[in-house]
Amino acid sequence: MLGVHLDVAPFLQRVSEELAKLNPAEVRALADAIHDCYKHRRTVYVIGNGGSGSNASHLCEDLGKGTLTREDFDNDAKKRLRVHSLTDNTPYILAWGNDEGFERVFLEQLKNLANEGDL
Repeated sequence: MLGVHLDVAPFLQRVSEELAKLNPAEVRALADAIHDCYKHRRTVYVIGNGGSGSNASHLCEDLGKGTLTREDFDNDAKKRLRVHSLTDNTPYILAWGNDEGFERVFLEQLKNLANEGDL
């Protein structure tokens, strides 16, 4: 592979095209819904299948830790966003998938965890 020149321009063009398809109002509505959960101490649950499971885990980290400042780390009184990735408990996912089917792995977790008003 050394010496192979990869042209990233087509990739960047495709990313640009996909981003242009996003509806800013829908992105804003999602941001507002997440902020509402923050204000009212509700939980945001993030899910994804396949590679999107990794994206769900990363988004959970970004929302949970990445939104804090260094000063917030030692401030126990600082309100934090309650966020949980349902992709991160592999044994639980595999147990439900094996016993009941993979279409239930997120639903069954939410039955245990979710409360009214959560996102």
